[in-house]
Amino acid sequence: MNIILASGSSTRAQMLRNAGLTLDVRPARVDEAAITDALMLDGASPRDIADALAESKARKVAARWPEAWVLGCDQVLSIKGACLQKPQTPEEAHAQLQQLRGQTHQLLSAAVIYQGGGPVWRHVGVARLTMRQFSDSFLDSYVTRNWPGISESVGAYKLEEEGVRLFAQVQGDYFTILGLPLLEVLNYLSLRGVIEG
Repeated sequence: MNIILASGSSTRAQMLRNAGLTLDVRPARVDEAAITDALMLDGASPRDIADALAESKARKVAARWPEAWVLGCDQVLSIKGACLQKPQTPEEAHAQLQQLRGQTHQLLSAAVIYQGGGPVWRHVGVARLTMRQFSDSFLDSYVTRNWPGISESVGAYKLEEEGVRLFAQVQGDYFTILGLPLLEVLNYLSLRGVIEG
């Protein structure tokens, strides 16, 4: 059966392919910042924002391929009620990391599956991460060494790379931290007979 990933994230695609799935990648073009800003003005929770972003991607791609199993995904970083977005410049990455330093934040990774033109499954995985009190000099050199790669990630870090050095504690599923509640997605697709299980 045809599975489409409605996300441009190479990390998500690689996770799914590493798990043995064959899929098409059709990134959905949605204005994530506008959706996030509108939902925050309405007082939506970070969980609801992550879910809405994932669904908007799945819905857009499913409109073109309604018979496919379309997986929309998104991730939100929540700290003290605020939601961070991907940094656009090294200066923004620096500022985000200063804000996160010594603090605990949440990563919420949402997945929504559309089939037959409508949503059939959704899940939001949550992880809690605490950054250590790293030095200003390490922060400066970290951003210099890792830009532009960290521009692809909310919070300006990749836990699977040098970003792991920023942390004192990590609680939660590793795949959720990378941006996809992979085990839950695979379990659902297996139960529905979309993949062998």
